[in-house]
Amino acid sequence: MFKSSSRWCGLACAAALFLSLVSTAQAADEPDLIFRRSTVFKFLSPDDKLATYGLDDPDVEGVACHFTVPEKGGYKGWLGLAEQVSDISLSCRQIGPIRIKAKFEQGEDMFRQRRSMFFKKMQIVRGCDVKRNVLVYMVYSDRLIEGSPNNSTSSVPIMPWGSSDTIQKCGDFLSK
Repeated sequence: MFKSSSRWCGLACAAALFLSLVSTAQAADEPDLIFRRSTVFKFLSPDDKLATYGLDDPDVEGVACHFTVPEKGGYKGWLGLAEQVSDISLSCRQIGPIRIKAKFEQGEDMFRQRRSMFFKKMQIVRGCDVKRNVLVYMVYSDRLIEGSPNNSTSSVPIMPWGSSDTIQKCGDFLSK
């Protein structure tokens, strides 16, 4: 009995070490935390919170997105074991001259983040409304077996930034 429980303890420690190494490797791609606000008080464990993050589109210079996600508190949330809910809001804006760096596909991932240990992830995808020359961003979460219809969309019209700025056409950068 003792050998069996020590084996499980060793496996759990190895898994925890692996997950910490993986999350450390992904930390460079993490968005910037802007602020958090508590929404549900928990007496002896961390509160449930709403957290607002900011990130720049890695393939489109001059566009920044902000999203707000609920973060589960309690002991499961503190340990990273709670499955996070899918209610995510998104807002993207032009913050400088827009320069599209490379061709992209409609609905291409701009950012993705795990929302549970194994099964759920949040994704921000990018597309182009060619007729209106507008970049369109959508955030949603999916699960291995069943996704969520909760989503949010934000549009960024490609506008001149200053008097000498040339306006790119996002349709010129779509992969055909």
